[in-house]
Amino acid sequence: MPPSHEIAPLLPVLLPALGGVWILVLVAVLRDRNLAYPAAHAMVFLGLSAASALFLLAAGFRGEVLEGAILIDPLTLAFHLIFLLVAALTILGSVRPLQQEKAAHGEFYALVLFAVSGMTMMAATENLLTIFLGLEILSISLYVLAGFTRDQVFAIEGALKYFLLGAFSTGFLLYGIALLYGVTGRIDLRGIAANLAAASGRPVDPLLLAGAALLLIGLAFKMAAVPFHFWAPDVYQGALAPVSGFMAAGTKAAAFATLLRVVTVGLQDPATKARWVAILSALALLSMVAANLVALAQQNIKRMLAYSSIANAGYLLLAVAAGGRTGRAPAIVLFYLSAYALMTIGAFAVAALVGRSGEADDGYAITAYAGLSRRRPWLAAAMAIFMLSLTGIPPTGGFMGKYYIFLSAVDAGMYGLAVVGLLASVVGAFYYLRVIVQMYLREPGGMPDPGPPTPAEGLAILIAALGTLAIGLAPARLFDFALRLI
Repeated sequence: MPPSHEIAPLLPVLLPALGGVWILVLVAVLRDRNLAYPAAHAMVFLGLSAASALFLLAAGFRGEVLEGAILIDPLTLAFHLIFLLVAALTILGSVRPLQQEKAAHGEFYALVLFAVSGMTMMAATENLLTIFLGLEILSISLYVLAGFTRDQVFAIEGALKYFLLGAFSTGFLLYGIALLYGVTGRIDLRGIAANLAAASGRPVDPLLLAGAALLLIGLAFKMAAVPFHFWAPDVYQGALAPVSGFMAAGTKAAAFATLLRVVTVGLQDPATKARWVAILSALALLSMVAANLVALAQQNIKRMLAYSSIANAGYLLLAVAAGGRTGRAPAIVLFYLSAYALMTIGAFAVAALVGRSGEADDGYAITAYAGLSRRRPWLAAAMAIFMLSLTGIPPTGGFMGKYYIFLSAVDAGMYGLAVVGLLASVVGAFYYLRVIVQMYLREPGGMPDPGPPTPAEGLAILIAALGTLAIGLAPARLFDFALRLI
């Protein structure tokens, strides 16, 4: 058991895990399919975790616990708050979809909380072994969540693909960790950085480069960057819409939190930095171009949002690569992920309302949004905000996030990538604005009314929409806060 002085800093990580265990016990005792109780308990534990994180953040706590396995600092706590927000919005929007799919099992909320614990472990460490453990906790939870609707063929297919490719990518990650340990004799990122600094001026060991490359490949899979993205469209299409949103926002945030630790702490010597900046730049280029072009042909809203997620991984990779030269990568990534989490969760929440049970139905087709402004004007307005933000049109959070990313690329002298990113955003406008055209310029055409959202669903969509606008209207406060964390 950790010493008493280490318990308080661990509470943000421990409370979601304890909440998951508590919900499993609660479900076993109640023996019913009423989701209100486990969902409410999950929200309580998320609230307690948020309160503990805010307390530590206000106190400016920075320190290592469990003999250096866990690092609690302002950047960790900021990412943790993003994870909690994503989980809370997912829980609010998941009750009715679970009931409609006849998958009303309270274990769903335990898995969400366990996934949050895994995400935070990945963000709260400079130890490669802890990163691996956090990644496995997250991955196992997501494998089950992706196939939670076991009677749906698309869900089982997507979950199986995710499991097989996920296990394969985990092998890359673990082999990369093994090579780094073999070359440097250290498992902590600062120790690896010290070893590289001591070897400065000598040729870089090929095994070290191979280990770093394999580590980046493993993380690129989790963030669904091209060409490690093939699992994402099928998994997002097959999973419940709230689960797809949780994966698109939460998993990406955890992967980038880990990537920032690896490249800004462990791989900072000039020779190695030049190489990973080149690799991340190539991944960013491929992701921005390929994902936006393929998304143009998508007729399913969840597949379209999957390719949108891949394209946004490209923008974030550009931020990390450019930030490697300007030193502002953590602040820019944190700012953009805050806006991206809100607009993505909100878009999937609306998709869950418009879509009907079963992938065989037409509810997830983009044409299902025809005339939505006449049937559900407030729902259409919220979806328009999310689509405009994903496009990067002011005054939304997505616009300001892309502005900071492209400005960072220009400041770093990466003019070509900045231009490609801008052109890719223009291409993305075609498929994002297509949804708005369907909602406001097309007749309903006999499409059924999705019905009013439940209070919980309405609250989730309202929070996401208002948050997206607030970040766009007052970006300086959030960005200055992010700068103070690094």
